Amino acid sequence: MKILRSEYPRPSFVRENWLNLNGEWEFYNDTGASGTERKVFLNDRFDGKINVPFCPESELSGVHNTDFMPSVWYAKNIVLDKKRLCGRVILHFGACDYITTVYVNGKTVGKHIGGYTSFEFDVTEYLVAGNNRIVVNAVDNLRSDMQSVGKQSREYYSHGCDYTRTTGIWQTVWLEFVSETYLKKVKLTATDLNGTVILEPVLNRYTKNATLKTEVSFGGKFVCSNEFALSGTTTVCAVKVNEPKLWGVGEPNLYDIKYTLEIDGKVADRVSGYFGIRRIDIDGYKVLINGKSVFQRLILDQGFYPDGIYTAPSDEHLKKDIYLSMGLGFNGARLHQKVFEERYLYHADKAGYLVWGEFADWGIDISKPEALHEMLPQWLESVERDYNHPCIIGWCPHNETWDFKRRAQLDTNISVVYDATKAVDKTRPVIDTSGNFHTANTDIFDVHDYDQNGEELYKRMQEHDTGNFNVTFRDRQCYDGEIPYMISECGGIRWGKDVSDRAWGYGDAPASVDEFIVRYKRIVGAIMSSKRTFGFCYTQLTDVEQEQNGLYYYDRTSKFTDEQYGLIKKTNTETAAIEKTNC
Repeated sequence: MKILRSEYPRPSFVRENWLNLNGEWEFYNDTGASGTERKVFLNDRFDGKINVPFCPESELSGVHNTDFMPSVWYAKNIVLDKKRLCGRVILHFGACDYITTVYVNGKTVGKHIGGYTSFEFDVTEYLVAGNNRIVVNAVDNLRSDMQSVGKQSREYYSHGCDYTRTTGIWQTVWLEFVSETYLKKVKLTATDLNGTVILEPVLNRYTKNATLKTEVSFGGKFVCSNEFALSGTTTVCAVKVNEPKLWGVGEPNLYDIKYTLEIDGKVADRVSGYFGIRRIDIDGYKVLINGKSVFQRLILDQGFYPDGIYTAPSDEHLKKDIYLSMGLGFNGARLHQKVFEERYLYHADKAGYLVWGEFADWGIDISKPEALHEMLPQWLESVERDYNHPCIIGWCPHNETWDFKRRAQLDTNISVVYDATKAVDKTRPVIDTSGNFHTANTDIFDVHDYDQNGEELYKRMQEHDTGNFNVTFRDRQCYDGEIPYMISECGGIRWGKDVSDRAWGYGDAPASVDEFIVRYKRIVGAIMSSKRTFGFCYTQLTDVEQEQNGLYYYDRTSKFTDEQYGLIKKTNTETAAIEKTNC
């Protein structure tokens, strides 16, 4: 099988000595979920084949089984020479859904819970020179109410706004070869517009006589270098960039940074990365980027692909979605009910494209006390992984937390997640739960409003500006007008090839393309007319299976002519009322 995803999976923290394990693996669909009891991880061979990193539900995997799979097994034999085993060997998984257990040469290495976050195991002690057998088991119980599933269907068929499931490995698997002492990560905070960048390097173990050398460049030209003595496993240090070039919308000014770790004067590790200097502030109803009000013209992006489901067929497909959006005048996206792979964020960083990081919380009954135990570690893993990306301008851990008749516990859990997120990241605003129901703890108040009548929406937006705030579910929540307000889901106009009852979208489909364009202009124009609304998010970039409300078809082909897309872009790029006011 051809390796379709061969690129380095973590562009913000790059080492040269690595091995991509994508491609052909052995595969076994454990329909009775009894493989652990039967110790199938000791088997010499599984009869099936799968193309990693594509989930077995997808066409690109070569399996294409869309039924429920409670347990699946993978195996791959790799040959390693003694040279590659002279230091530590780290086995990385971009993501594997949902409970993953890893075995190497018949021994249990470790377990990870969660289908959306990256994880790793130090497998040094389990490897030998010569042939090694890696076995992976993924247990996936989507019908539990304690498993994050996002938009994966918990019924046999896709329906409404739920789609084909993803089981097991769906992002790159790779080995990384490092020294006995190495950099686990460097947390990087670049929010000082005067150019001071805070670095927090973390070593894998306590080490004496460690030194970190950094070299910063911009566009291939040297900017500055520094040297720091490290203390313990974590140190806080800073570099200063003079006359900094700021990262912003359509201005993807990125600095390259090289890290060299030395122990007793000898090089132990080399890593390269990048950063963008930008700051996010809240000023009344406005959200500022680098001190300037930016109206957020967002698209809802669900990150599904016809042949790869959760996994883009290629790196270019990730990049293409960003530029399709930008070509229509959107300046960012809400990454909906899914933690996107890091390479998407890399392309957003390089494009000057804004994104809201979100978790796939649907599937977890957040009103139950035990929900925090399940969700919070996974969510904080994603925040920690993606903290360094300048494109992320806000966090949204929950989406539409409906009332499960345990309102008090629900509010408490949502507030705890908000507080934990702010403790980990003080540099970005956090929406406690998008759409409904907000608690007292939120930096942004947003609503989901799919009214297809642009005139009625306009009236409500004008009332909103006079203090009669447009809030959905008034009996459950209220907006006091003291924090920024946005409509983070709107539109969703039904328009597609499928006109059957199975096709899904919001409202009645327009009678013609011209009527679609008129409706689009009225909906978006109504929101942009408000002096107290800082942004909107249109649903959505593409169709997804039966959901027929994208601006492009599911395969990313065009629904409209270039002229019609030009009218959509013209609407999106009009000056919003809040951009004209000092309120």
